[in-house]
Amino acid sequence: MFKLTPEPIDYHALTEQVRRNDCGAVVTFLGTVRDLTDGRVTTSLDYEAYPGMAEKKLAEIETDTRARWPVAYMAMIHRLGHLEVGEISVAVAVTCPHRSQAFEACRHAIDRLKEIVPIWKKEHWADGTTEWVHPS
Repeated sequence: MFKLTPEPIDYHALTEQVRRNDCGAVVTFLGTVRDLTDGRVTTSLDYEAYPGMAEKKLAEIETDTRARWPVAYMAMIHRLGHLEVGEISVAVAVTCPHRSQAFEACRHAIDRLKEIVPIWKKEHWADGTTEWVHPS
C-alpha cells in the first residue's frame, strides 16, 4: 500500500495495519520536519509531487523491496502540502518474519523513496527566505 496525502499520518494505525501474526518484526520509519537544516533554522516545509509519476515510483519501490526480502506487508505514505516543525512528512512500515529483514527492507524503501520519487519540498527559513529542493 502506498499513497500521497494532505492529511496527517496516523503512524499508530499504519503500524497496526501492517502487523501480521505470521511475522515477528514490524519496522516503522517516520520522517519528521526538523527545525534545523545545515545550520539554518527551518520554520516549516511545503511538499509538492507529480502524483501520477510519484505513485508509479512508489509501486516500483514496493515491487523491488518485495523481490529482495520476504515482506508480508508494507505501507508508504508521504504528506503533501504545508507542514510545521515536528509534523510527520513520511512513513514507511514493513512486516517481515525476522527483524533484520524488516530493518533492511524498510531502510531500502525509504532510501529509494528519497532517491527516485518526484516529491519536492520548499524550505521556509527563519530569515524569511525559501528554497525548493529535491530530498535526494
